[in-house]
Amino acid sequence: MSLPRWTVYPALTLIALLIFMAIPRRASVDPFGEQRFPPLVVLGVDGMDPEILAEVIAKHPERMKNLRWLIEQADGIHSLGTSTPPQSPVAWSNFITGMNPGGHGIYDFIHRDLVHRMPTSSTTRIEAGWTLHLPGPYKVDIGADSPSNRTGKAFWTILREQGVPADIWRIPANFPVDPSEGVSFSGMMTPALDSAYGQCTFYTTDSSKKVSLDYSKVQQLQEFDGLIEGTSIEGPANLFKEGNPSERLAFRMYVDHDAGAAILFAGDPDGEVEKVVLRPGEWSDFLRLDFDLLPIGMMKMSGICRFYLRSIAPHVELYASPVNFDPEVPVAPVSEPTEASGELAAKVGRYYTQGMAEDVSALKEGVLDDGEFMQQVTLVHRETTDILDYALERFVANGKQGLLFFYFSEIDLACHMMWRHGDVQHPAHVPAIAGKDASAWTGREGSTLADTVEDMYLRIDPAIGRVRELLGDDVTILLMSDHGFAPYHREFSLNTWLLESGYLVLKEGIEKERPRDDPSYRKVFLAGNVDWSKTRAYGVGFNGLYLNLQGREQDDPRTESEDESGIVRPEAADALLREIKAGLEAYIDPKTGEHPVRACDLASEVYSGERLSEAPDLVVGYDAGYGNSDASSTGRIPRDVLVDNSPASHGGELGTFNGNHLMHPDVVPGVLVSNRRLREGPFDLRDLTVEVLHFYGLEKPAHMEGQPVLE
Repeated sequence: MSLPRWTVYPALTLIALLIFMAIPRRASVDPFGEQRFPPLVVLGVDGMDPEILAEVIAKHPERMKNLRWLIEQADGIHSLGTSTPPQSPVAWSNFITGMNPGGHGIYDFIHRDLVHRMPTSSTTRIEAGWTLHLPGPYKVDIGADSPSNRTGKAFWTILREQGVPADIWRIPANFPVDPSEGVSFSGMMTPALDSAYGQCTFYTTDSSKKVSLDYSKVQQLQEFDGLIEGTSIEGPANLFKEGNPSERLAFRMYVDHDAGAAILFAGDPDGEVEKVVLRPGEWSDFLRLDFDLLPIGMMKMSGICRFYLRSIAPHVELYASPVNFDPEVPVAPVSEPTEASGELAAKVGRYYTQGMAEDVSALKEGVLDDGEFMQQVTLVHRETTDILDYALERFVANGKQGLLFFYFSEIDLACHMMWRHGDVQHPAHVPAIAGKDASAWTGREGSTLADTVEDMYLRIDPAIGRVRELLGDDVTILLMSDHGFAPYHREFSLNTWLLESGYLVLKEGIEKERPRDDPSYRKVFLAGNVDWSKTRAYGVGFNGLYLNLQGREQDDPRTESEDESGIVRPEAADALLREIKAGLEAYIDPKTGEHPVRACDLASEVYSGERLSEAPDLVVGYDAGYGNSDASSTGRIPRDVLVDNSPASHGGELGTFNGNHLMHPDVVPGVLVSNRRLREGPFDLRDLTVEVLHFYGLEKPAHMEGQPVLE
C-alpha cells in the first residue's frame, strides 16, 4: 500500500506556522457566556455487536450495571444499520458526513489504482509535485501533498460554523484532522512515523527466528559480554534524500544477566537520549526517538516507541512498537488545535497516535503471542481510560456544553484476533490455548483466553459509569457502534474464483500461487501477471469487485508492448455484473454445503452521490463464517478458492483475523442504546449524524440522508 505523504515539507513547518499565526483567528464561543448548549455525549464503541452485548449482560449482570441502566432507559438494545460494506473507515465516514460512500468517496480500507490495479490508500489522496534536485544525495519535493480522500463536511464542522462546542476524541477517518469548536483528535487510519499503518520490530539473538517468523522486520542481535550494538530502529522515510530511504537510529542494549535485567536506548549514548531498564515480561513507557533528516542537526523528526522485553536467556528477545508520531511535537497534526495533542500528553503521558494502537500485526506475524498481545491491548485500554477522564474533566470545566464524542477501539481489534478462543467450531480453536489463564490482564479471577470477547465488553461498563459519575444522569448519552461482529471460519479468495470462472485470465506461462510449502512458492499479484486484454473482472479490497471497464481502467505507459486499458464495453457492464453476482451467490462451499456469499450489491443500486463513479462495481457481501482472504483483498491470486482460516493454511501461523465484520451489512449490524427514549426504528448510522445536528436545532443539510432518532 502506498505510504501517504504526510511527511512532505517538514522543513517548511516553521514558515507555515508563522503564516498561520498572521491569519486573523475566528473568535470561539465563550462556554460561560449567555448562549448555552445542552450536553450530548456520544460514545462510539467500535465493533460492539447487539447479540453479544445481550449475552454478556445476561451472563454478568452484576458487572454490567451501567450498561443495563442505559439500556433500560431506551427500552432495550437497538440494532443500528451499518454501511455497505461494513468496514470501519466506510462506516465511520457514513456517520461523520451523514452520506453513503457515493457521497463521501470511502468504499473500503483498500482502493485500487486505475493503471496497475493494485491497492492504494482509501482515506488519503496522493498529489504529486515536482522535485528540486540538490548536489549530493539531497533533494526537495515541491507541491506534493496527501489530503484526505473523504469529501463532505464532518458534522462537527457544521456545528462549528454555528458556534456549537464539540470535543471529538479519536474518531476514525479523521486524518488529516478536521477542526471543531473545541478539540478534535485523529483516530483509526492515522499513519505511524515508520509506515502507513505502522510495523513493529522484533530483535533476537536466536538466529532461527529470522526464518521461523518469516517477517521482514526481524533483526538479528549479537551479544558480547552483555553488550548488544550494531543494530538500529527504522524510522521515517527521508523525503530530503534521493529515493526517500528510511532513516535509522542506532540502538544498543546492555544485558545484566546477574541482575536479570537489560538497559536499552536509541541514539548516541553520550548525547541526550532516553533509556529504560526492563526485566523479562515488562513493558516500557514510550521513549522519544529523534531521527536526523538533514546533516548536523538541521532537521530532526521525532517519534515515540514502546518496548517489551520477552526474555534475556537463553536468547534475548525484544519487541519494539511501530514508531508513532510524538504527540508533543508531531510531524503532522494529530489534533486541532495542533497544541492540543501536547497538552493531552502533559496530562496523561505519551500515548499511541497511530490509527490502530492495538498491534494486531504483531500477533499475525507471531512476534507476540496471544497473552502478550492482550497485555498490549490492556496498555491501550488504560491509556484510553486516562484520556476519557481528561476528556470528561475538560467537558465539566467548560460548563458541560455542547457535544462530547469519545471512541473506544479495543472490542473491534481484540475480537478480530481472539475470537477463535471462545469459538469451539473455529478451525483455529485450540482448547489448550483457549483455557490459559487471563486473570493477569482481566483482573477477573478464573478468566481464560476463551473469555476474551466478553471481557472486552465488561471493560466498557466502568467507562459508562465514569461518564455518569462526572456528568450526571441528566446528560443525554448515545452509545453506538459502527458494526457488529461474526465468526470467520473459511477464507474465500475472490480473484481465484474469478480466475476459475473465466472472468480473470493470467498471462501465458503464469500460474496462480502454489502451496506455501512448495519450494517454488511465490506470491502472484494482479500487476504484471494478468492478461488485461482478456480479463473482464478482478478484485481489490475486502469486498470490492471491479470490471475491467473500457474508458475507465487505464493503460500502463511503462509497458509499451501491452495495452492494459479496459475491455468491457459500458453497455455490456450491467449484464456482466448480474451474471457475476448470480454466480457468486449460487456458489456452494464443497466442505460445508453453505453459500459463502450472502448477497452481492450493485454499486448503482446501493450508492448515490457525486463520487459514485469511483465505487467498486459490485460489493461482495459474505455470510457469517466467511470473508475475502487477505491475499485476494490485496490483489493476489491464491491457489484455492476456499481454505480453512487456520494455521495450516498459513504456513503454521494464524496469519489473519479469526473474527470479522467484512461481510454483508445484514450479518453485522451495530448497536444503539441511549438514556433517552428512541423513536420507532429501524435506525442507521446516518440517522445519528442528523440527530446530532437536530439536537442543537440545526436543519438537516440537503446532502444528508438520515432522520433524528431521539423522541
